[in-house]
Amino acid sequence: MTTTDPSTWNADILRRAMGAAAVSLWSWDVATNSLSMDERGFELWSVAPKQRLQFEDLSERIHPVDRDRVRAAFIATRAIAGTYEIDFRILIGEEIRWISARGIGDVGLHKGLAYGVFLDVTGRKQAEEGHELLAGEMSHRVKNLLAIATGLTQMSSRSSKSVLDMANELTGRLTALGRAHDLVRPLPGHQGTAALLGDLLSILLSPYEDMGAFSGRIRVAVPRMGVGEASATSIALVIHELATNSVKYGSLSVPEGTLDISGNQSGETVAITWKERGGPKVEEPEGTGGFGSRLVVRSITGQLGGSIHREWAREGVIVTLTMQMAKLAS
Repeated sequence: MTTTDPSTWNADILRRAMGAAAVSLWSWDVATNSLSMDERGFELWSVAPKQRLQFEDLSERIHPVDRDRVRAAFIATRAIAGTYEIDFRILIGEEIRWISARGIGDVGLHKGLAYGVFLDVTGRKQAEEGHELLAGEMSHRVKNLLAIATGLTQMSSRSSKSVLDMANELTGRLTALGRAHDLVRPLPGHQGTAALLGDLLSILLSPYEDMGAFSGRIRVAVPRMGVGEASATSIALVIHELATNSVKYGSLSVPEGTLDISGNQSGETVAITWKERGGPKVEEPEGTGGFGSRLVVRSITGQLGGSIHREWAREGVIVTLTMQMAKLAS
């Protein structure tokens, strides 16, 4: 016979249910500052089980940014008669875990005792952070695309002799922009190598190439090597960001401006140099830059295991991207 009455459940059933939910139990005697946890709690906090455990034993694990907030929340339980909840980070070596502490302060039979559960919510928090990053990135891309479309319209107007010519040129550039934008996402079905590096750069920069009298002002000369589908997305993001800035403020914002992209291979690394000339006078910006600058750094250092160096020469910015060949091919 089965029953849905929780009062008939035995300790083994409850223990299995708590294990499946990754729940650990805790209690805190406010007067003696004595904490008690079950075995799963000690595993979650990565501390050795011992008889007398105090809040300070755990606070050493709490992320410095969250420590004062968590301490204040636990101290406040002295005056709380009811439930409360707080999410915070703990550090286990270099690993960051998110914990949700949910509890209740007792003013009845067990006055001065707080008790509740610890939940490992690391996966949920990482998903939330990923969604926030994606939302910020998509917002940034939309703004960039609008800025690029404006720049391409101005470029087309300079080299066109009629409205029809301008319409054809602008349509061609926007079509090329669409092809380049497709490279800002991974290829479906794990199709392997996405493209050769030189071909990838040429496709990404084709929307910004002037026609007619200004044809050929973008030159690409890099070593022949394959780019994997994962790294193609990172390269595309970086090139789009650099090109957008050039269309807004750099050499691609004026008819006489030029852009040279060269590369060289040394051992296990490859360096790509982005060199602008003939544009407005360049001055180093103040501060650490906006979302786009952070996106470039994250793509180069994170996904491609490399580094980025900018030289703010008066005649035009020079950007050197250094990447690991193994990362580039993946």
